[in-house]
Amino acid sequence: MNGSFLLILALILLLAGASALAIGSRIRQQSGLPAGRIVYADPGAWFPLEKPLYDSLNGLAGKPDYLVNQNGRILPVEVKSGWAPPAPYEGHLMQLAAYCLLVERVTGKRPQAGLIKYRNRVIEIEYSRELEDRLLSHLKEIRLQERAGEADRSHHDPGRCARCGFRSQCEQRL
Repeated sequence: MNGSFLLILALILLLAGASALAIGSRIRQQSGLPAGRIVYADPGAWFPLEKPLYDSLNGLAGKPDYLVNQNGRILPVEVKSGWAPPAPYEGHLMQLAAYCLLVERVTGKRPQAGLIKYRNRVIEIEYSRELEDRLLSHLKEIRLQERAGEADRSHHDPGRCARCGFRSQCEQRL
């Protein structure tokens, strides 16, 4: 009887483990994250924040939502809470491009692409030389505006302002 009990217990534990793996796999698919090992996450208030990635050459720092390692290939993932627009907004593209640039500067490996995960779909964006050039052009323009004292807030949305990570330091907050 003791051997039968242990066999039944082992089967129950095996089934529970298989169920946990299946549920975890389904949750990951629903999250929109690609297969691979998460090597960086910025989960916000739930855990201590990861250290930002930094590029001293461009004075650029940022914290992507996730970096996923797919067999040595690092993929930045930016998660947006809203529904996907017909085409990604320029600001979303530049944010993802900035994360791709930061990954390249920090790891020495150029990402081939990054992902923008919206509520209803995931869009893969190729990190092309053209996209990088657009980002660098925007960064140059921002630096010129900063030096000229013309880098003003670019919106009039109090809700957006309230969620901004720079709110405590911003002299133009709403």
